[in-house]
Amino acid sequence: MKHIDLMIFDLDGTLVDSGRDIVASVNYTLKSLHIPTMKHEEIIRFVGDGVQKLIERSLGKESQHLFDKAMDIFSDYYARHILDTTCLCDSVIEVLDHFRDKKKVIITNKRRYFTLKMTDALGISKYFEEIIGADSTAYRKPDTRLFIPLLERVHAAYNDTVVIGDGVNDIMLAKNTGVLSCALLNGLTHRDILLALDPDFACERLRELLKIFD
Repeated sequence: MKHIDLMIFDLDGTLVDSGRDIVASVNYTLKSLHIPTMKHEEIIRFVGDGVQKLIERSLGKESQHLFDKAMDIFSDYYARHILDTTCLCDSVIEVLDHFRDKKKVIITNKRRYFTLKMTDALGISKYFEEIIGADSTAYRKPDTRLFIPLLERVHAAYNDTVVIGDGVNDIMLAKNTGVLSCALLNGLTHRDILLALDPDFACERLRELLKIFD
């Protein structure tokens, strides 16, 4: 087992199963703008780089002129439906309780308002020393300028820090910064894409962290 002092968690697809509410909100936006809706799998591929990229990709090249209106529609609808079906991923509370003595932080490309609304409602905000959203700093995953100040604040050693997530940006944030990476293979990103990035660790389920880190 690898000793760890600081655990950085992604949110969507890692701690929370939120894909259906995101997809529903995107399709509501498209329908409101008289744009054909898309399949769940298509929209999920657009998740991970923040809401602006999500909407930009969902609109497609021919509808970019509707971007501002689409952002307003999405933001309003998602704020009201953010917890319609969203729930904690399997074993999240067990894992967070197990690592209660470790420093834990959420870093997500979701806006902080939405993130806190979600983590507060699902009862997990209390487990984290910091919750960093897309608008918390000028930088987003996988930019090292987002991460290095955090490591300095909490006095964490690089080789005792791990980024745990189901997205490309999570693995690349770790690799760009020089800390450990752990890919969660049953999240929103296809497992083959994550494994191709050669993460330091990989797990099928979050609960496997109990056997990987101490």
